[in-house]
Amino acid sequence: MNNDLKLAIGADHAGFDYKQAITKWLKADNLKDFGTYSPDSVDYPDFAHPVASAVESGEFDFGILICGSANGVAITANKHQGIRAAICWNEELASLARKHNNANIVCIPARFISIDEAEKIVKTFLETDFEGGRHANRVGKIAC
Repeated sequence: MNNDLKLAIGADHAGFDYKQAITKWLKADNLKDFGTYSPDSVDYPDFAHPVASAVESGEFDFGILICGSANGVAITANKHQGIRAAICWNEELASLARKHNNANIVCIPARFISIDEAEKIVKTFLETDFEGGRHANRVGKIAC
């Protein structure tokens, strides 16, 4: 994995344990934790917006968002221009999100997969390059 990547991570209470495990597993110097910092109930937009803003601004290369279903954080992150947040519950989806959609935020559904699978998804997401070509044309049509 490229250790030069700047990564932003955030989660709500449902994703807190996963965020902690992924943060420890990544051992990245260039990883910023945008919270939450406990398993107490919180609102996912409070963490999805800062992560999406950090990636949108170019300060960070990729984002990792985690909540119970991944839907809330994905919907929130995708409100930001230039963000392509993809819900990934297996490695194949993570690979395709990068190859075909040039996704820049991976959204993980903590209530539906194991921490081990979440780590594999993040690894695949971060190690897969965008294919460009015909996909670049499609991705270019996303922004309004």
